[in-house]
Amino acid sequence: MSDNQISMGDLFPDLSPENPIISGVAHDKSEALVTLRRIPDEPGVAARVFTTLADEGINVDMIVQASASTGTADISFTFPGTEAQRVQNVMEENHDILRYESFDVDMNVGKVAVVGVGMKTHAGLAARFFNALSDKNINILMISTSEIRIAALVPLDQLDEAIRALHTAYGLDADKVEAVVYGGTGR
Repeated sequence: MSDNQISMGDLFPDLSPENPIISGVAHDKSEALVTLRRIPDEPGVAARVFTTLADEGINVDMIVQASASTGTADISFTFPGTEAQRVQNVMEENHDILRYESFDVDMNVGKVAVVGVGMKTHAGLAARFFNALSDKNINILMISTSEIRIAALVPLDQLDEAIRALHTAYGLDADKVEAVVYGGTGR
């Protein structure tokens, strides 16, 4: 390895018991979900959908496309719930361009995520995430992952239970974690 290359060990040093693999659970109650149903399953469709939204300045977060054997697909995406009326208007105004059969907006969703650099180097963390939610009979609507995060969209009325389940699953319950509060400037 040359002197100017950084190894994975440099980026993600060995995590000891003092350094948690999962450092936190985050959530967002302000999400909304749109599903475009039976949209043509052909190249460029997703580009049209998300270009249309981008042109209107609408940010999207999680995206899922599910294809059917009928030559159509469903595309679902989340966005800030405060934009629901605007997203609905954009979808209606662009029906002929997007060529979906129907769409619906669901405001009763929330996102829960676990975050930690240990996800890059430790197996089984996704299994623990999904088992924790399954054990509480929490339905998962969408999944999003990155090298340091697993997120799930769940029904809003199950979000608080999902947060508690994940805190417990990763040993982050309040009585097990010491909180550190910084005063002053934090420098």
